[in-house]
Amino acid sequence: MAVNEELLKAVLEEIRPNLQADGGDLAYVGVDDEGVVSLELLGHCAGCPMSQLTLSMGVERILKEHVPGVTRVVAVNDMGGSSAAADLYDEYAPF
Repeated sequence: MAVNEELLKAVLEEIRPNLQADGGDLAYVGVDDEGVVSLELLGHCAGCPMSQLTLSMGVERILKEHVPGVTRVVAVNDMGGSSAAADLYDEYAPF
């Protein structure tokens, strides 16, 4: 089932003020044919240790309830390249 992007964007606009109240935000990147919604986390959300919980228990739950066809929500923040956080992670990664 194809996801209605207009409805998806409207629901995201309803969610954004809650994130903005804590100094964070999100930007819609896209949705694939399998209903996986890609979002970019911004502000305090980008790098917050609780961001995955916010995505799964908050944003994903709300989108699944209100937008037919949404199956999952993923963050697409770039952790690659030469960022200090990515370098530190690579150095201490357990695998």
